Amino acid sequence: MIKNEKIKASEVHLTGIHGEDLGVMPTKEALELAKQLKVDLVCTSLMSSPPPCKLIGAGQAKQEALQEKQQARKREQAPKIKELRLTPHIEDHDLDTKRQQAERMLQGGDAVQLVVKITGKEGAQAKALLESLVKDLSAHGRKQTGIQLSGKQASVQLDPL
Repeated sequence: MIKNEKIKASEVHLTGIHGEDLGVMPTKEALELAKQLKVDLVCTSLMSSPPPCKLIGAGQAKQEALQEKQQARKREQAPKIKELRLTPHIEDHDLDTKRQQAERMLQGGDAVQLVVKITGKEGAQAKALLESLVKDLSAHGRKQTGIQLSGKQASVQLDPL
């Protein structure tokens, strides 16, 4: 972020404190206006000519830069995969609780791995349970993989939308 006297362009396209367009003006005039209003002149992009600049309160410029860095860091992080374990004979209330947990995880940007533990001939029940959960959570996430039955468990992974 380039501020005040560090802006080397001869002209800037200025935006006022409240977002109003003040047009193209020489950099010196823009700096004088910023000093009169006791704010900073901040260049938002150097890719265009004349570069767009804003009049921003002194503390606000630092705060915006910090927020931008945090957002960029958040976008860089890969979604974590969180696992929820269930059984085919789960009670309705417990199922609702697991569904709400999965919704919260998906809304938070994490992927959810739903795993149903199987003993004996419960494969069909487990698959039906996972299908109903995937259908209920379709507003918050989509299936990355199909439902996989393997040995003692059935699982499916949901990615956030």
